[in-house]
Amino acid sequence: MTDLLLLPGLLCDAALWRAQADALADQARITIADVALDASLGAMAERALAAAPQHFALAGLSMGGYLAFEILRRAPGRVTRLALFDTSARPDSPEQSRRRRALMALSRSGAFKGVTPRLLPQLLHPANLDGPIGAGVIAMAERVGRDAFLRQQQAILGRPDARPGLAAIAVPTLVAVGEADALTPPDRAREIAASIPGARYIEIPGCGHLPPLEAPAAVTGLLRAWLG
Repeated sequence: MTDLLLLPGLLCDAALWRAQADALADQARITIADVALDASLGAMAERALAAAPQHFALAGLSMGGYLAFEILRRAPGRVTRLALFDTSARPDSPEQSRRRRALMALSRSGAFKGVTPRLLPQLLHPANLDGPIGAGVIAMAERVGRDAFLRQQQAILGRPDARPGLAAIAVPTLVAVGEADALTPPDRAREIAASIPGARYIEIPGCGHLPPLEAPAAVTGLLRAWLG
């Protein structure tokens, strides 16, 4: 049985991957990393590596993808295969950094609102805004909370450009993205897949930035095939 380490994204907790963890329990021993405790990708990576088995398959979404690149930089020999969902290998643009710092300043001033209904269209496909998916995203962000949000944003701001290392990734790799992802759109995923030798690229229909919640069965199927 394969060991699988799952990495959530910004303002996400284990609920992001719960459907996949439950469905794949017959195929993998699964750990979902806690990414809310550290203010740098390096510290997140060391925490995840300390809790992980010696060798493991690695899957991350969004910020979890940034963390996956950091784990590969630190311990490439421990990762047996890689799955990247709705992420980018690029660092922030100056405008993205400016917006991120402005959100952090608002949060420090007491205006942290997590994910509100107004922000959901940035995360979810229009068909998934109302009902349990949207409510689940809002609840997940509330559980993660302001302090963890600030730590995660600081970690994201400090991330390096991962593009120079993509060609050296030599494990079976899946790169997937929601077809309507507005935060890390499909062109970012295609850039990653084109740079990793032999990577498989998939666009997931009916999804925005959070396919594990928006299309859980489809994501489970992709991971099951990727795990082999």
